[in-house]
Amino acid sequence: MTLTQAIAYTHGVDAALKALAEPRRREIVRLVWNRELPATSIAEHFGEVTRSAISQHLGVLKEAGLVSERRDGTRRLYRARQEEMRKLRDYLDDYWTTGLERLRDVSEAAQRQKGASDGRARP
Repeated sequence: MTLTQAIAYTHGVDAALKALAEPRRREIVRLVWNRELPATSIAEHFGEVTRSAISQHLGVLKEAGLVSERRDGTRRLYRARQEEMRKLRDYLDDYWTTGLERLRDVSEAAQRQKGASDGRARP
């Protein structure tokens, strides 16, 4: 991966994480995970939220690449982009695993250093 690709990918991950930080957006993704729904049906699920607000949430999710939009006449139909969600999960899995490996390495180094300062050899 080139530096330009890495920067673009990181920007996409940042946008996706920011989009999913809002609980209503996570609920929207759940609603359209296995089926395509029109914006009106999505808005009806959130009785206390205006349709305009739901439209803005959908725009953020679309911009982050987490949902796709298809026009059918005057309706806009939305569906989760499951492959993009899988990529995000893979990124987070790798990030988490790498972080745990770094923590293990630091812990083991600290144990070795403590053993050396106590006069005990540690493997």
